[in-house]
Formats: sequence, C-alpha cells, structure tokens
Amino acid sequence: MEISEKLLCLFSAEVRETDDGEYVVDVPNREIDTGSLEPGETYRVALVAHDGGTASADDADATSTRSDDGPQPPVEPGEMRYVEIEDLGKQGDGIARVERGYVIIVPDTEVGERVKIEVTEVKSNFAVGEVVEEAG
Repeated sequence: MEISEKLLCLFSAEVRETDDGEYVVDVPNREIDTGSLEPGETYRVALVAHDGGTASADDADATSTRSDDGPQPPVEPGEMRYVEIEDLGKQGDGIARVERGYVIIVPDTEVGERVKIEVTEVKSNFAVGEVVEEAG
C-alpha cells in the first residue's frame, strides 16, 4: 500500500450510524492532543477495509511509528530532510511541518524558503534542525 507524504495520522475506527441516520467515524483524542488534527477543520478521509483478522504487513509498516505510548516523532537525530518553512515562531525561527503536523524549528530561515536540514534535536512534540543546504 502506498502512503502519501501528506498523511497526518493513521488509526483504526468503526463506522457507526447515529440516531438521525448519519454515519460517523470517531477520531481518537490523541490525534487532537498531538496536534495532528484540529477540531472544526476539514480533512480528506480514506477508508481501507479491515478483514477482522490480524494486521497485515502493510498495516504494520504504516503504524510502525506508533507505540503503546502514542505517536512517536516522525524524525530522528541526524536525519537529513528537505522542508519548506511555513511560518515563523515567536522568537523568529522558521517552522516547518512534516508528517502528522509535527513541527521542526529551523533557525535563520524565512517563510517560503525550501531548505535541506539536518535534524539536531528531537522532542516528543517538536524537533530542531540546522540548514545544510539552500534548496531554492
């Protein structure tokens, strides 16, 4: 199964019918708590059938970044990535977002810059990266 780089989160849920005849998929609280999704926003949803048996290799690959403690950061120290600076933080540092809306702070950058970075520090809710190359 091909997984888009735009994937914000991945979870299993049951489709249920409400009393007024609508169908609902409940989003786990952890996706809101980690900042992957924002209440009131609109998202594209893909549904993949589950056979009810054990998870397939594709399912295991897609969820390998998760543990029992919730989502793990999608980056590791020393990792090289191309990112686009989307915003500026309160102290003027560039902010890029990657999988699931995870934030990477990139000092000395401007909104709209596309740069190659090396991830230097990883925390549960953000990372810090240093520019190694201007990408244009």
